[in-house]
Amino acid sequence: MHLRLLAIVFLFSIHITAQTIIDVRSTSEWDSGHLETAIHVEWQSISDITAYIDKNEEIYLYCRSGNRSGKARNILLDNGFINVINAGSINEASQLLDIKISN
Repeated sequence: MHLRLLAIVFLFSIHITAQTIIDVRSTSEWDSGHLETAIHVEWQSISDITAYIDKNEEIYLYCRSGNRSGKARNILLDNGFINVINAGSINEASQLLDIKISN
């Protein structure tokens, strides 16, 4: 019985901490290095994620300086997403999320 309860608590905690990290830079910038767990969606196409990411999910956005990720954040908020964080530059996002930059 206790094992089942622990499994439920574990699965619930995974769901709570689910997050999506999106690099909104250009393809050439992405190719030069990105956060290990990030997905790539250029900021101009950010509204495309509404088809496959839940609007309640925690979403971190980053770019080179924080400008494009700020624009992408506003687009997502306008589309009903509620937990969108502009993590700033790739280096700031790496530090904030404790995720390495890889090529």
